[in-house]
Amino acid sequence: MALPPSLPKGVLPLLKGPAQAVCFSFIVLTGASLAGRVVSPWLQLQLLPPRQAWPPCISPGIRMSRQVVRSSKFRHVFGQPAKADQCYEDVRVSQTTWDSGFCAVNPKFMALICEASGGGAFLVLPLTKTGRVDKNVPTVCGHTAPVLDIAWCPHNDNVIASGSEDCMVMVWEIPDGGLTLPLREPVVTLEGHTKRVGIVAWHPTAQNVLLSAGCDNVILVWDVGTGTAVLTLGPDVHPDTIYSVEWNRDGALLCTSCRDKRVRIIDPRKGTVIAEKERPHEGTRPVRAVFVSEGKILTTGFSRMSERQVALWDMQKLEEPLSLQELDTSSGVLLPFFDPDTNIVYLCGKGDSSIRYFEITAEAPFLHYLSMFSSKESQRGMGYMPKRGLEVNKCEIARFYKLHERKCEPIAMTVPRKSDLFQEDLYPPTAGPDPALTAEEWLGGKNAGPLLVSLKDGYVPPKSRELRINRGLDSGRKRGTVESSAAPSSEAMARLEEELRQLRTTVQEQQKRLDELEKIIGK
Repeated sequence: MALPPSLPKGVLPLLKGPAQAVCFSFIVLTGASLAGRVVSPWLQLQLLPPRQAWPPCISPGIRMSRQVVRSSKFRHVFGQPAKADQCYEDVRVSQTTWDSGFCAVNPKFMALICEASGGGAFLVLPLTKTGRVDKNVPTVCGHTAPVLDIAWCPHNDNVIASGSEDCMVMVWEIPDGGLTLPLREPVVTLEGHTKRVGIVAWHPTAQNVLLSAGCDNVILVWDVGTGTAVLTLGPDVHPDTIYSVEWNRDGALLCTSCRDKRVRIIDPRKGTVIAEKERPHEGTRPVRAVFVSEGKILTTGFSRMSERQVALWDMQKLEEPLSLQELDTSSGVLLPFFDPDTNIVYLCGKGDSSIRYFEITAEAPFLHYLSMFSSKESQRGMGYMPKRGLEVNKCEIARFYKLHERKCEPIAMTVPRKSDLFQEDLYPPTAGPDPALTAEEWLGGKNAGPLLVSLKDGYVPPKSRELRINRGLDSGRKRGTVESSAAPSSEAMARLEEELRQLRTTVQEQQKRLDELEKIIGK
């Protein structure tokens, strides 16, 4: 083995026989010096012998030390919390014990589920309305029980859906500039669940298609335009509580996790389970599952010893995971957020004070730990900004909205770059706001990926978007009204006439009472 000319003379006797591997492995692990000189990491690696020359006593972990660190442009991604004046202060985050993010954001608005007396409500604020939030700020308060989940429509930044313990799914239209009065009347009310609704998720590419999952173990797919449930996955598919439901990128498949300890890949239009994995994690705590890169799913769960785990699976070979990593022993459920543009998955645990992020690659070991953002305060929930809402001139590749007990704090994930120019390698064309399909086309069996847009010049939504999409929602509401106002039966007419007579009698009695009071006052 050729030695560097700068090697101290006292080292030469050490470079003979099997002892050299032991000696220099010790140097690599401990940072020991040779002949009073500190050996640089480069020199340490050069002094190590070829892999085939290592004796069996050298452990695999030491052997890995000679390998070059994997190259990735995301190795140095760091999280930066917003300054105090850029946070949303004095908001009352919901105390409901439900494992959802409690927060949803898009390029226009930030919404969070808040405490409300006498029903359920959530708060919607324009992104720019930071600082202290007035305690009398108007909310969306049409539900009669606590709200459990909210989701913005990917094709209209003014439309949001909510699911609640009152078994209702409601779709709301938020005016530009935010609310000036409490909003109690939804655009569409979707009734079909018999127990509380804990999950709502919009179809990624089809217009006005919304999914909801309830504690009745039923998944319903709605056509919001008509206000009707067009697909139903009943308790025969999920015999127990549904923990999570996620669409894949083109909306052709669903990935679900259930209390029966199974993860399922489902074709919702056929109502069939394409693949399923029993016990992806050995623990009894809830499992979350999401689609990631092509043909793979990622799950988070717990081991038999209650250690939190993250695993990557091939949909075609669910027998063994491609990668399985144990993280820590915290008890909070890990919520995964996947960015298909960078192949980075972020793990946020409720009750944690950190965000871990991993990069997914096509080669083994497939799942690479990048880093972790840590802060002092724990998080009650988390919102995730779509890519078109990020600041590309600051190399921001993700932004989270962390819910504290009385505050919402934006956290920007940034790749350190010196140039102020647009970084094309960080921002490939991303999913835009235009739907690729109508609801009818998707229900007819057609699939299409999202329509991509470039962020090079920044994202500017077209002004005509709201009118076009809102007209579709309005027409859906009108159609629902027409359908519900069909000619009533004779029995119904008789009941209405009787109620009308009673109301007239009551009005007459009250009028007499008013006349008597006026006479008394006149005297």
